[in-house]
Amino acid sequence: MDHAAVLSLFDRDMREGARPDGPESRIERVGGVVRQVSSAHGWNGVVWSDLDAASADRAIAEQIAHFSGLGREFEWKLYGHDLPVDLGQRLRAAGFTAQPEETLMIGEVAGLNLDAEPPEGIRVLPVTDRAGVDLVAQVHEKAFGTDSSRLRHQLLAQLAAGTDTVVAVVALAGETPVSAARMELVPGTRFAGLWGGGTVEGWRGRGIYRALVAHRARAAVDRGYRYLQVDAMSASRPILERLGFEPLTTTTPYVYTP
Repeated sequence: MDHAAVLSLFDRDMREGARPDGPESRIERVGGVVRQVSSAHGWNGVVWSDLDAASADRAIAEQIAHFSGLGREFEWKLYGHDLPVDLGQRLRAAGFTAQPEETLMIGEVAGLNLDAEPPEGIRVLPVTDRAGVDLVAQVHEKAFGTDSSRLRHQLLAQLAAGTDTVVAVVALAGETPVSAARMELVPGTRFAGLWGGGTVEGWRGRGIYRALVAHRARAAVDRGYRYLQVDAMSASRPILERLGFEPLTTTTPYVYTP
């Protein structure tokens, strides 16, 4: 894989040319910033910027004023190659809080190992209705220890829209949900994003996460996507590398609460 070429394509298609991630969201392009504005239940934030040392502080202040006026917490999604090079320091100085760094990993589906199957006793079900969304939310809260109301609202809205922009799955041990994940599909691009993969403690290390990655990758192949993208935490990176994903850069969420 040509890392520079694929990263440039990712920036163009998924960031500068971003599409809203749900029916309640919209993309706005203001000066050198591309942002998503959503409801209080959705994701609000900056997905791309084209700034320099002379324009960065003004752009940061403008985004703070905009989202604060809406009463929205928002995220500035900073990538390792974004300019100016001290943009992270400028965000912290403006009152943003940095979240744990992740690694942007991309795999070309033609070169991925998609043979991973769930371990014995685990079945993978597609999520197509409210009952399935409830199972995904249960896993999310147990695996990550965070509130799942935003995820629940987003998935229900995407399923209700019927636009085939999300593939969600849940892994069951008997009738107990033990792992879940989703894939965001972006029509008109070559990228599909893998998100929310989490496994409940006690069920980790058995190959369930790997099986859900492979399951979603096969779904992306069926829909004609060329690349899969993951913002990987440190625990997921080795699994993804064994499947054929490659690290391209880092990404750090900077969060601002009005």
